Amino acid sequence: MTSYLRSWLTSGTSSADPPIPSLQRVSPPPSDDEDGSATETEDNDSPPAFPSLNSAQRVQTQKIPRILTDSELMPPPPSLGLAVRKPGVAFGSSNTTSSSLALPPTTTKRPQPASKKREKVALTPGHSPLDWAALKSSGADLRGVDTLMRIPPSVLKQHNKRDDAWSAFNGKVYNITPYLPFHPGGVKDLMRVAGRDGTKLFAETHAWVNVDFMLDACLVGFLVAEPSS
Repeated sequence: MTSYLRSWLTSGTSSADPPIPSLQRVSPPPSDDEDGSATETEDNDSPPAFPSLNSAQRVQTQKIPRILTDSELMPPPPSLGLAVRKPGVAFGSSNTTSSSLALPPTTTKRPQPASKKREKVALTPGHSPLDWAALKSSGADLRGVDTLMRIPPSVLKQHNKRDDAWSAFNGKVYNITPYLPFHPGGVKDLMRVAGRDGTKLFAETHAWVNVDFMLDACLVGFLVAEPSS
């Protein structure tokens, strides 16, 4: 046993030491992008030429463009120049009505004098619209009848005098006798509808006036058809 241990210890202290391993540095192989010199790398970073040097587009762009003259940019007008052209007449046309450049008739037509307007007459003192309103509210009898009646056209026709004037407006018959001196158009103008239906004439002259309010105190009845015989 002793001899075995001695031989084991002796072999462990051998003078021949085992070799120490060393590290080797291995560089990776160059890639395709890094292949070549520094000059080639800088060239690859610049954008490619466009169009290509051998393309048909580059051959066309190398041509010098031709400068157009004034006559080519804007052709001259037709033979009929602007100097001899008449207003409202198209080029090469003698018909003044067929041209789209002709003036509208509203600008070439001579203005006509304005039609005579309906003028108001000078009312006598005490016959203004305020005086008529005061007369209506005074309680005076402006109807001349005791009760409302059914009035046919034949009866209405009988009241066509200056001191006895009736007229129908919108189916209602009014005694317009007291209103004659208050009418802004004058007595003569209002007597045109005395004894007849004045609805149409009233609408043509002053449709904005409320006749029912203006003559409410003068209402005598309603216009009806003639009775059958």
